[in-house]
Amino acid sequence: QVQLVESGGGLVQPGGSLRLSCSASGNIFNILAMGWYRRVPGKQRELVAQITSSSTTNYADSVKGRCTISRDNAKNMVYLQMSGLKPEDTAVYYCNVALGSPNYRNNYWGQGTQVTVSS
Repeated sequence: QVQLVESGGGLVQPGGSLRLSCSASGNIFNILAMGWYRRVPGKQRELVAQITSSSTTNYADSVKGRCTISRDNAKNMVYLQMSGLKPEDTAVYYCNVALGSPNYRNNYWGQGTQVTVSS
């Protein structure tokens, strides 16, 4: 009942910028946090940025100062603005929504959008 769809990925030169968008639909309730993760083949998925229901943000050290996560609660959207992109930022980026309460916590994932940073 929960579906996440990412968009905005693509090819960008080093130093360039991209804005990723994630649209959430379905049975969205009790949002604990929304965020962006990324994965390179052969490596585990890692946190890029997260924003909690109380608007607390968390960023990976590797992207601090270059990425900003934001939400539009009315539209159930979450965004990731990236600038100063580096080749090591190349990965598939996944949208995540964590739903829960004191009694449960469930994670939902999008299918991912490819970001390639190359000259």
